[in-house]
Amino acid sequence: MSCTRVEHVMGMPIVVDVRDVQGHDGHVDALFAWLRVVDATFSTYREDSDISLLNRGELARDDLEPEVRVVLDRCERLRLETGGYFDASAAEPGRVDPSGLVKGWSIERGARILDGFGLSNYAINAAGDIVVRGGALPDRRWRVGIRHPLLPDAVSAVLELTDLAVATSGAYERGDHVLDPFTRRPPSGVLSVTVVGPDLGQADAYATAAFAMGRKGAHWTARLPSGYEAMTVLEDRTVLSTPGFESLADAA
Repeated sequence: MSCTRVEHVMGMPIVVDVRDVQGHDGHVDALFAWLRVVDATFSTYREDSDISLLNRGELARDDLEPEVRVVLDRCERLRLETGGYFDASAAEPGRVDPSGLVKGWSIERGARILDGFGLSNYAINAAGDIVVRGGALPDRRWRVGIRHPLLPDAVSAVLELTDLAVATSGAYERGDHVLDPFTRRPPSGVLSVTVVGPDLGQADAYATAAFAMGRKGAHWTARLPSGYEAMTVLEDRTVLSTPGFESLADAA
């Protein structure tokens, strides 16, 4: 039978909603076990994590777990791809903080765990960043509301999705946690950026980079790789969307 589970991992609530008839708690247990491993390995708040040990000089990069090196290498590729606006050291120079990729990357990997069990209709919601597979049975698709950056009880858009990921970056949930890496100040002129695409880690990084760019980020999202679409809400409440994003919203 289908199941829904909520647990607090990596400092946020994570909701798993499995609609497959064969879905059961054992499958979801494996997903949350993976996320707890990620938290123990990548947390910047735990003194014994690989990232904390690396930042204190107590662990060499060559001695990191292979998956940590994979994430750090991907952060560097994203830094280059985004012209430096996605920067794993933006918050504190000289220290590494891959948190901007880790959440989306780990949830995407978690989805593969559920895929491996043969599940094909589920959603994983990590504090508003979402992966969906199949549909919200009996519905053939999932309806995903994008929270309005100024109105807590309103949405900016409602999307109908299947086999896609959604990530939103903004200051309304966690304050000014995203900085322009070149000025070390919060970006101006923009309230939120939402990116939809096939991979949550990539979508999350693109949303973070575009938000860090401020107002000009909306123009940058018009050139995202194939399969990724975006919506930007500017400070004056103007909403700018790529054509592909609009088509997903129109479907709703």
